[in-house]
Amino acid sequence: MRFPNKDIVESIRKHYPVGCRVELVQMDDVQAPPIGTKGTVRGVDDTGSIMVRWDNGSGLNVVYGVDICRKVANGND
Repeated sequence: MRFPNKDIVESIRKHYPVGCRVELVQMDDVQAPPIGTKGTVRGVDDTGSIMVRWDNGSGLNVVYGVDICRKVANGND
């Protein structure tokens, strides 16, 4: 797997700031939360993975270049 450069990681951090809400679209992991699960971003690590506290209790990261999540509006989810 190829890791993103520093500029891409910073762009991901700006798009997914700590505290923003996301919804899982796709995750390539047998222990993944169900598609549509929502969670709160805890941060973005140096590999570009989005660290999420999922509402169902899971803590699996959204891996850059593999998994997909989308931002959802705070309070309207």
